[in-house]
Amino acid sequence: MKPTEQLVEEHESITVMLDITAKVCDDLESGQEVPSDHLEQIVEFIREFADRCHHRKEEDLLFSTMEEAGFSSEEGPIAVMLSEHTVGRDYVKKMAEAATSYREGDRKVIPTFVDNARGFVYLLRDHIYKENNILYPMADSRLTDEDQSKLEREFQRVNEESIGLEKIEYLLGLKDKLKSVYRA
Repeated sequence: MKPTEQLVEEHESITVMLDITAKVCDDLESGQEVPSDHLEQIVEFIREFADRCHHRKEEDLLFSTMEEAGFSSEEGPIAVMLSEHTVGRDYVKKMAEAATSYREGDRKVIPTFVDNARGFVYLLRDHIYKENNILYPMADSRLTDEDQSKLEREFQRVNEESIGLEKIEYLLGLKDKLKSVYRA
């Protein structure tokens, strides 16, 4: 499996969590009580799986390999992706702060959580589309077999060392648990 195919698979899991997040926002906006641990689990999945594992593979490995192959990180698709990762982290930081306050009983933070969660969902859906349909095909067209093999090994190392294979399994299980609750 090419490294970009692994990233596309990870996008599928991230997209499920985006669907869950959108449903949680709908529930919160309609006045339903959502368990605080669900908000925190959404944030945990995004921070650990999407950012610490998935985005690390992109930022530290794929993008730098693409730069070595002649792509610019100052402009064009890589620059856009890096910028969107930064914007996404800001949304998630605000979601995390609101989730903590929500756990402590402050329901006035619901609009803050919802606004930032919806912003994140919108951003990431578009972001994933651009990576799957523009950036990754560009990478695959220019990266050598040697580049691909090296990335494959490095991606496995990130899985093992960044958060660990057990943590990845836990996070994917968490996604599946929340999916069953929210039918997303």
